[in-house]
Amino acid sequence: MNHRAEILMLAVALTLLSGVVTVIRSAVRRARRKDPDEIERRRRMELHRRGRITAAEIIDLVEPESGIPDARARRPLMIVYKYEVAGVTYEVSQDISALSPVVRSVCLTGSQTASVKYDPKAPTNSIVLCEEWSGIR
Repeated sequence: MNHRAEILMLAVALTLLSGVVTVIRSAVRRARRKDPDEIERRRRMELHRRGRITAAEIIDLVEPESGIPDARARRPLMIVYKYEVAGVTYEVSQDISALSPVVRSVCLTGSQTASVKYDPKAPTNSIVLCEEWSGIR
C-alpha cells in the first residue's frame, strides 16, 4: 500500500470516528435532559425531605376545563394557597394534576387550613401535597 492510500484510509477512519463521537454525544445529551414532570416530582420530593412546615390557607381550587378533547389543551388542576414566613405573606399555586391518588384521599375546599412545606432559602418554593405527604387536613 502506498503512502497516499494510507493517508486516505486514515482520513476515512477519522471521519467515521468523528461521526461516532457525535452520535454518542447527542445520545448522552438526550439522556441527561429530564422530563418536566420528573423535574417537578423531584422538586416536590426535595421539599418534602428538607422543607420547613408552616400554616397555610387554601384559597381556591382551579379545576381543569371539561369538554376540551385535547388533554394537552386543558388547564392543570391547581391549588392556590397563602402562607406567611418572616412577616411576608406568599400567595402561590401548585399544579397537583400528577397527584390524583393523593388528591382523591383528601377533601379540598377553598378557605381551608393546611400545612405547607417551603424552602427557607426561597420561601415561594413550596408544596401542600406530594407523593408521600399531604398538608391538607
